[in-house]
Amino acid sequence: MSYSLSWSTKVEIQFPSVPVSDEKLSNLDLVYQCQEGLQPSKSAFAELMRRHQSHVDQLLYKLAPDWQDRADLAQEVWLRVYRNVKRLQEPEKFRGWVSRIATNLFYDELRKRKRVGHPISLDAPLHTNDGGEIDWELPSNDPGPVENLSTQEFYEHLRKAIEDLPEGFRTTIVLREIEGLAYEEIAEITGVSLGTVKSRIARARLKLQAQLQPYLSNM
Repeated sequence: MSYSLSWSTKVEIQFPSVPVSDEKLSNLDLVYQCQEGLQPSKSAFAELMRRHQSHVDQLLYKLAPDWQDRADLAQEVWLRVYRNVKRLQEPEKFRGWVSRIATNLFYDELRKRKRVGHPISLDAPLHTNDGGEIDWELPSNDPGPVENLSTQEFYEHLRKAIEDLPEGFRTTIVLREIEGLAYEEIAEITGVSLGTVKSRIARARLKLQAQLQPYLSNM
């Protein structure tokens, strides 16, 4: 997927799909080039987009598999990256920084829409009162006879519960359960200690379990 970004209200520039002059540079060198001068290097930025846009697309798909305008969200992610790349103090953490921008943008948009769609996929199980476990997996796109309305309702409440988490908890658990990042990587991205990351994830899971307990009891 290729995006066209508008650099002003009057001029639209189409990024080259494979900038030859920058394709052999490391990600770190490309970020440095974008941070030099008055404006980010368009060719260097285009190469960063080419390398990382599939990652952004996949993350947004996991967050919003039913949204038809994910391409628009992805373009907005890259606009925000372009506008703020000079502020990135740790260029070596570019990928994680982009992930955080995409995650925050998704929840900003979700709040605006005031609605929920198909649930996101998480891999940490919830525990029911009878000692059983319920995985964070999405229902099949082709529901079987055992997948009924109450199950779908539970997953809708799950997404709403995640949306209602405090920002720090929400971002941390999304990076862990959706992105699959290690605790250490999350600590670097969010700028908090490893202990804080583990605490936020544990507390977020407890909050979700408490909020969803009425639905778990009926499953």
